[in-house]
Formats: sequence, C-alpha cells, structure tokens
Amino acid sequence: MLYNAEKRIDVERAVAKVNDLIKRKKKFEVIEKKPIRSLSQNNYLHLILSWFALEYGETLEYIKVEYFKKLVNKELFEFQFENHKTGEVRTEYRSTATLDTRELTLAIDKFRDFSAKHANIYLPEPKDLVFLQEIQDEITQHKNLLYL
Repeated sequence: MLYNAEKRIDVERAVAKVNDLIKRKKKFEVIEKKPIRSLSQNNYLHLILSWFALEYGETLEYIKVEYFKKLVNKELFEFQFENHKTGEVRTEYRSTATLDTRELTLAIDKFRDFSAKHANIYLPEPKDLVFLQEIQDEITQHKNLLYL
C-alpha cells in the first residue's frame, strides 16, 4: 500500500498498519517513494550526453560514466560497496534511473556548466527545441560513432 504523508488519513492508516505488523511480530519494509522522472527528462539527458560525446570524440557510454557521473557529479553517483564475502571495498556508481527529478535536474545543470566552461561545448536548454532537433538529426547520422 502506498501512503501519502501529506494526508492525515494516510498517516493514520500507515501508523496503524506498522503497529499491527509489530504487534504480530512480522517482517516488514518501509521505503521512501521518490518522484518518477519524466520520459522527456530522460530523452533530454540522452540527447545532451550524445551531443557532448560527438563533439568531444568519445563514445556515449564513456562520457556518461567518466564525465557525467565520475567527474562532474561524483558526490551524487559515487558510493562504496563492500563485497560481503571478501570484505573488499570498491567504488561503484549509481544508475541515473535511481535519481529523482530534482537530483537529475541538478546533475544535468552541473554537466551543462562543466561542458561550457571546460570543454567549450554548448549544451542547449530543454526549451531550445530547434537546436535539440538538430542534435537529434546529427545523432541519427552518426550513431556509429557513439556506440563503438
């Protein structure tokens, strides 16, 4: 069941449900539901990452991991993972699918700033539909360069 903490009746129902599970000594999980990103936000991210990759001369996957996640948005994506058998601690990076709308907007804005300042590559805003369409056309023509 999904409860909305902004509605008093939902809060009362959630508390009653948790109390009942505790009383009956059941296992349960409480998780936060984050806002779902829009398809257009995902499409926009893919477009600007692809454009940067074409302009920079790298593959899309390389730009997404090495630049977007590791270099520009490290604090948002990086986490430590411990192998439960060996005890080895290593660095991993979250998927963009785990970000909510606010987090992804922040990551995109930081990448656009980085791109302009450090790579001299202009990445259009989401409202710049004409330029975004031109980028889409370029990506279609040069897909072979993005996915080596």
